[in-house]
Amino acid sequence: MLSFGTAWNMAEADTDLVTDKQMPDLVDQTGGRTQSDEKIKSIRVVGNTRIETSTVLSYMVVRPGDPFNQDNLDRSLKTLYATGLFKDVTLRREGDVLVVRLRENPIVNRIVFEGDHALKEEDLRKVLFLKPRTVFSAETVGDDRQRILDAYAEKGRFSAVVTPQIVKLAHNRVDVVFKIDEGPKTVIRKIAFVGNKAYSEAALLGVISSKEAAWYRFFSSSDLYNPERVKYDAELLRHYYLRNGYVDFQIKNVKGELSPDRKSFYVTFTFKEGIRYRLGKIDIRSSLNHVPAKSLRKYIELFPHQWYDGKAVQDNATDMEEELQSNGHPFAQVRPIIARNPEKRIVNLLFDVSEGPRRYIERIDINGNTVTEDRVIRRRLPFAEGDSYTPTYKKYAKESVKDLGFFKKVNISDARGSASDKVNVALGVVEKPTGQFSAGGGYSTNVGVIGNIGIRQNNLLGTGVSAGFSGTMSMYQRQADLSVTDPSFLGRNMVAGSDLYFVQNHYMTYQNYVEGRYGIDFRMGYAYNRFLSQSWSYSLIRRWMSGLYDGASVYLLQQEGKSLLSQLSTTFMYDTRDSRIFPHRGYYVSVGGNFAGIGGNQRFVRVRAKAAYFIPLDDLTNSHYWTLAFRVAVGDIANWGNGQRNVMDNFYLGGNDLRGFLNGGAGPRTIPVPGHPQEDFIGGRFMYNGSVQLNFPIPYLTAMGVYGHVFSDFGSLAGIRVEHRYTNPASVPYAPVSGDTLRPRVSAGVGFIWKSPFGILNVNVAKPIMRSPEDYTQLFRFGFGQQF
Repeated sequence: MLSFGTAWNMAEADTDLVTDKQMPDLVDQTGGRTQSDEKIKSIRVVGNTRIETSTVLSYMVVRPGDPFNQDNLDRSLKTLYATGLFKDVTLRREGDVLVVRLRENPIVNRIVFEGDHALKEEDLRKVLFLKPRTVFSAETVGDDRQRILDAYAEKGRFSAVVTPQIVKLAHNRVDVVFKIDEGPKTVIRKIAFVGNKAYSEAALLGVISSKEAAWYRFFSSSDLYNPERVKYDAELLRHYYLRNGYVDFQIKNVKGELSPDRKSFYVTFTFKEGIRYRLGKIDIRSSLNHVPAKSLRKYIELFPHQWYDGKAVQDNATDMEEELQSNGHPFAQVRPIIARNPEKRIVNLLFDVSEGPRRYIERIDINGNTVTEDRVIRRRLPFAEGDSYTPTYKKYAKESVKDLGFFKKVNISDARGSASDKVNVALGVVEKPTGQFSAGGGYSTNVGVIGNIGIRQNNLLGTGVSAGFSGTMSMYQRQADLSVTDPSFLGRNMVAGSDLYFVQNHYMTYQNYVEGRYGIDFRMGYAYNRFLSQSWSYSLIRRWMSGLYDGASVYLLQQEGKSLLSQLSTTFMYDTRDSRIFPHRGYYVSVGGNFAGIGGNQRFVRVRAKAAYFIPLDDLTNSHYWTLAFRVAVGDIANWGNGQRNVMDNFYLGGNDLRGFLNGGAGPRTIPVPGHPQEDFIGGRFMYNGSVQLNFPIPYLTAMGVYGHVFSDFGSLAGIRVEHRYTNPASVPYAPVSGDTLRPRVSAGVGFIWKSPFGILNVNVAKPIMRSPEDYTQLFRFGFGQQF
């Protein structure tokens, strides 16, 4: 075992170690006292085997010809110890000769870890200062022991014990062995808040990233204690209160206490909320040339008397700044200034608009991209050499490069160029693997049990091109897809790609036939700005309908067989949502259409428009988990020419579009008649639907990722679109149709979403309120799946 201490404690008891107190007693061989006026004739170094004598003398303060000065000798001694090269140093006078006797520290032969399981050996070696074939130092070993403990603490193992052992070898060499007892993970047993009056402990637990230990978090590390994450949580709390009007919010203390058994932590956040402010007067002051303050008022997104929201204020300032920069004022800057009035509990807000320093980009350097080509990164930057440079551009450049998904880290820094108005921008990246192999599973009420597998390379040969293959197998569906996508086609702001695919659906749950298709798509899209984008696609698809029963409707029997669809499609999308998966605020509007008839045997024009608006209810509920969502959609199909009118191209309503109704269960369907006793859904020409939904947190379950919602859906589908109509009782064959009405169907229900470690589980229970007698309903609906 190695005993740790400073260099002064490592000397053996029988050595003549010189200290400040001993220097006056430095004696020569005859016992005479040292005199400051006696000179050092020579210095003799003994005991050094690896280190050259000249090197030893270079470390010393005294030189031959210097007097035997106590202070200089003491400094020489300490300097030699400070090199870390020597285990023991002795200074002794022999007449007018100064003898330096040394014992060199050994050389590290190898470093061994025992008991390391949670951390890889290569990760442990990265944190060590000590390396093989370097000089051994007890102090360095002690420091490395602490570094290893810190590495385990970052992994939530604060009860780890590290014991260094030194194995002596021949030729003054040693092996360093770190014996590690990792111990159990140190979890967070309890998180407490002191000073919270406006928000409950449950609400604040949902704000921070650290979580209390629970059985269902075995796939998560959020319940492991991490000091850096706790500091981040304090910042999350500050931002949360600032977003909800608590301008004077202050964190007083953040403390993590280790339990006596060293197996868990108790975390306490102590803070002062202060009073809650509303916005008072909102004004603009502008010193920009030809930009009066009055002309900027249209860019104010806030309104008086709303609760103060620090993030919304900064977002408004950023939006205003970007608008000015894109309209001929590249150096415009907008700074929000607030003035509190505690008596009235209001905050007056002033947007100060001015011109910032003029700086231009002289050079852009990209480092760290060993696979990804420079041009892939440069085309994502919002600037080039010679352009103006602002902090806003710097922020968006970092976000844009990170959005590529090719890099673990992205850092952007700037330095002064060849002149005061020139800037050199350095962008450093750390690449990560971009190949993916995925397998997954789940269940859906649409297609039953699902299994899928896929392989994809998102950065093919460093070009930024994405290519992959995926396959899906379920009880009622088979699908395969081979795709390639270039996110910057021809080096421009365009996304282009192509797909080869095969799909076969067994609609045995609500249809009595098999639909199959294979084909190719060519697609292209581009963004006009941050919110507005457009996409185009051309599809050539061979389709077939088979598996029909003899008693199927005549409308389906006449369409059994193959058809060819040649279709051109386009979609405009304006999207301001803060998240496309779980939006909390913002809206989107989408308008698209399909034109079929450029070859093939289908002739139709189909248009569809969709819109949604999401309203945060933060001001009413003091929580970011309440959202009111409105959705609406409308679509129509118009036939032209003499093409086929295939029911596969019709609109169908139900399922996720109209909860409470089976997929395709609302709308036109055939009525069984003699010879054709089967009832079939045939879809419709005109469709509309919408929903109103309130999303809310569920007490005690929000921390588990469970959120509830109540909703009401409405919609209808009408317009018979078939090859030939046989609805006249005198016709042969006779095929009457029911459900062809625009009278709205309405349903209401409740549900929840669970963001589980295994995937997203979506469960809805809905009951129709208004329906047609022939409609097919569905009380319970859920979907679940995850790639792994």
